[in-house]
Amino acid sequence: MAVTLNQRAYDYAQELIGAGRYVLDDRGAWSEHRPSARQENDFIAQHGIGEYARWYLGIDDEQDPEKKSRYKFPYGDFDKVHRCGLLAAESRAGQRKYFDIERAVAHLHGMLEALQRTG
Repeated sequence: MAVTLNQRAYDYAQELIGAGRYVLDDRGAWSEHRPSARQENDFIAQHGIGEYARWYLGIDDEQDPEKKSRYKFPYGDFDKVHRCGLLAAESRAGQRKYFDIERAVAHLHGMLEALQRTG
């Protein structure tokens, strides 16, 4: 399995943060804030798999582009970037040695931390 950074999702996450569409939540909140399988399916039905992919920082190039299983490391709830989602993605990417994803998520996390300090 070759999981690499989804540059499109990374760019989109930066745009969302820049536009103020983020939540500065606690590390443990991701289990509550992460979209459910039903919410994912509803989002795909309304917006398509391409829009769904923008919410996942990793792409598994061995998986079908039309399947949810291709997209890894979610970071938001289809509306806002969640700090807890970034922290979960950063930790998992580091454990799995996906260094390009880990660096990208660390940058996004740093953007939120900077906003938190100034806000």
